[in-house]
Amino acid sequence: MVSVEEAERIIQRRTRDYGTESLPTEQALGRFLAAPVVADRDMPPFDRVTLDGIALRFQSVTDGIREFHVARSQAAGEDPGKITRPDECVEIMTGAALPSATDTIIPFEDIEKVNGQGIYLLREGSYQFGQNIHVRGRDRKAGEILVNTNQWIGPPVIAAALSAGRTELEVRKFPKTMVISTGDELLGQHKPLSAFQIRRSNDYMLASDLQLHGLRANTNHLPDDPVIISAEIGHCLREYDVIILCGGVSMGKHDYVPGALEQNGVKPLFYKVAQRPGKPFWFGEHASGVLVFAFPGNPVSCFLCLHRYFLPWLYASAGQPIRPVYAQLGYDFEFKPDLQYFLQVRLEVNEKGMLIGTPAEGNGSGDFANLLASDAFLELPLGREKFSRSESFRVWPFKNWT
Repeated sequence: MVSVEEAERIIQRRTRDYGTESLPTEQALGRFLAAPVVADRDMPPFDRVTLDGIALRFQSVTDGIREFHVARSQAAGEDPGKITRPDECVEIMTGAALPSATDTIIPFEDIEKVNGQGIYLLREGSYQFGQNIHVRGRDRKAGEILVNTNQWIGPPVIAAALSAGRTELEVRKFPKTMVISTGDELLGQHKPLSAFQIRRSNDYMLASDLQLHGLRANTNHLPDDPVIISAEIGHCLREYDVIILCGGVSMGKHDYVPGALEQNGVKPLFYKVAQRPGKPFWFGEHASGVLVFAFPGNPVSCFLCLHRYFLPWLYASAGQPIRPVYAQLGYDFEFKPDLQYFLQVRLEVNEKGMLIGTPAEGNGSGDFANLLASDAFLELPLGREKFSRSESFRVWPFKNWT
């Protein structure tokens, strides 16, 4: 049995570069950039008006002119016009290009129409040269990097890329992944259950979690048959980069997964981790480079192992290690077994801006329903039994809790 830290080191030493691929920009959500996004022109590409109002010469204001005649009206996207007289202005809308010979925008709130005609009267107030103008190139100059390599592609990255004319993005490939659950007690959703069977869900849970992180995995379920399990593992070793199993890895009579893996030439790198939940975790590597994460079958255990080990490995392989997050324990807590304990917690930010993890204890690693009442796992170190309120520990969020 290895410690959590040793298991992490063994896994992280086996990060992989799976190459790159090109995806339509709008389909790249959740992936990682393999090449930077560069501005194809200045951003903004013109002096941009930031609110509705009138465009005029600031010198006219300093010269004491208070009434301005409307030369034209201009919407966003239209060619900018110009003014020719000191007492002229342009009615202008947010996002429009600044008309030539103007340099200042006065918002509609600071002016009033004279007799309902095309004349605006400035109210008394303090005005500044160049106000309410987003100057061309202030954000980025043409040729400058907008988004760096290895950046996680979220909505702002997609927006920036599309604004720079990038209809496709070069992204890091994720490993071709198979998620397999095992167990005769698990049946598909449309099959009749006996009183002592349960519905299959672990493989779907893990695959859907991976999908949230940009990886689309295939799924399968196998009965407790050593021949079938061995044959399917052999097939997956030829077809996939990563195999994730859940179930069949403990010490029971029907736990055939470790033996089937070794029969197929998968070298065990560790078996069992000093943690709860998820102690019977098996990790190995095939000579071809395929990695196998064999998690316990209890839902909370395999869910914890995915977040604590697989996702950090996936992100590191993509060039962007997960940044650690810490939370304070919400109240005093005791845990006696000498194991690293992953306590389910609800997260909140208190009035002082501190992240607090309030324990949401369930009924063990089979209590999947308790995950619905939790936001994260708080990692409590082994070697001690008592943990005090306001102590800070590493936290592994698995839910959008804000």
